[in-house]
Amino acid sequence: MAEIWDDVRIFLAVARSESLSAAGRLLRMDPATVGRRIARLEQSLNAPLFAKSPQGYAMTEPGARLLRHAEAAEQAMQAAAEAVAGVTEGLSGQIRIGAPDGCANFLLPQVCAAIADDNPELEVQIVALPRVVNLSKREADMAIAVSPPTAGRLSVQKVTDYHLHLAASESYLAQHPPIRTRGDLNGHRLVGYISDMIFDKELDYLSDLGVTRHALASNSVAVQFHWLRQGAGIGIVHDFALPAAPDMVKVLGDDISLTRSFYLVRHADDRRLERMNRFAALLADGLRRETARLEGLT
Repeated sequence: MAEIWDDVRIFLAVARSESLSAAGRLLRMDPATVGRRIARLEQSLNAPLFAKSPQGYAMTEPGARLLRHAEAAEQAMQAAAEAVAGVTEGLSGQIRIGAPDGCANFLLPQVCAAIADDNPELEVQIVALPRVVNLSKREADMAIAVSPPTAGRLSVQKVTDYHLHLAASESYLAQHPPIRTRGDLNGHRLVGYISDMIFDKELDYLSDLGVTRHALASNSVAVQFHWLRQGAGIGIVHDFALPAAPDMVKVLGDDISLTRSFYLVRHADDRRLERMNRFAALLADGLRRETARLEGLT
């Protein structure tokens, strides 16, 4: 039985990563060994589970049918492990969170560090990506999103609203013409997202202001933030990020204000796992508290 489950575990890694080498890194196994184990599983089931192509390993129809049962088995094994271990006072093991880089840079570090302080046996990993994290491929155990997903077997919970404003460094504002109205922005250099790399419409901040061009652009919030700190221009900044840059101030704060929301997204089946439920509750509460604290400083 253990041998069968081990082969299924390897099958899941290949299905999610779509390559032997990537699956090998996840499993800490040699890719050739991964390939032999997949071949053995295919032989035992008398069905081809993957079709190899230049793009990688794509699941066949039998593979897609096996995937549903394999994921159910994975969930059952995790639930069984929790039941045998019992609920302890502290959390342990590894939990990976995916998040847009604004949240990942300015909120999650202190929130997760506080959770880790109270749970010494817990390992928390933050995956900061300028795109939507793919939970179906198990890129993370849970994710923070700025729009609630509408497809897939996912559990979605609104965590908190947050706010954004135009901001610039005091040095930039001192060296350029004053900004008293929106029309005055035309004479200034704007910093924003690369338009064709905006992965969520909620991040298209400048178009809300009627701005169609910005001279400095990046798909990274952190890059935009550092440009603004260095006096490169004016751009939209999360209020919760402003305390990290005391030299930056809001511009047209009474006129231009944006509100967005964070959502906690999880695999629907993970709600049966007490460990994941406990961590999700701590994470959501921590994000709410930290967002409110930092926004209160601006």
